[in-house]
Parts: sequence; C-alpha cells; structure tokens
Amino acid sequence: MSDAQTQIKDTVTANDVVLFMKGTKSMPQCGFSSRVAGVLNFMGVEFADVNVLADDAIRQGIKDFSDWPTIPQLYVKGEFVGGCDIITEMTLSGELDTMFDDKGIAYDKGAADKIREANG
Repeated sequence: MSDAQTQIKDTVTANDVVLFMKGTKSMPQCGFSSRVAGVLNFMGVEFADVNVLADDAIRQGIKDFSDWPTIPQLYVKGEFVGGCDIITEMTLSGELDTMFDDKGIAYDKGAADKIREANG
C-alpha cells in the first residue's frame, strides 16, 4: 500500500465523517465540492475535510482507494457513500438522514427537512 493509500485509510478510519474535496469546507474550490460541503455544514454534521488540491498523491490515491473517478467523495464510518450526485439524491430522498441515524452520526433533522422543502 502506498503512503497516500495508508494516509487515506488512516483518515477514513479515524473520522466518523470525511469529505475528500477540492478546497476546504470553509472555502470549497469547485461547485460539486461546495454542494456536498454545504449540505453537511447546513445539517450541522461534524466532518473532516481533505483538500485533494493540496496533494496530487491524495488526489489520485482517493480515486484508486474507492475505485470512483470523481471528487468529492464522502465516507461515513469508514464506508464510501458517494459523490455529489449520490449525496444530493440521498439528501432529497431522506436516505442520508436514515444512514446518519443508523450509524449514530449527529445532524440537524430540521435542517435536512428544510433542504427537502426548498428543493421539493
């Protein structure tokens, strides 16, 4: 396992929720990363952000790690959940709430409902 793969595995294992993204949660550098970080921030989810633009080895390594070609990538309790489209769909369908409930991740249910109301 490469250093990048080891670093990714350690990050995913050490944090309940991790978003590999372009930029940071406070300053996203692409629209897709911004959308996923925005959903998590709005829902009050505590998450670690990993800026793939800061390290080319991590940027490629996360794609190899998940066998998923795009960024952002969300991990919850060590499990790859998906990218922007999947997280958007899961948020609007309520699946993301269910997954957070099942895995014991704290979030603001009212905020999740507001997202659905605004996009319904």
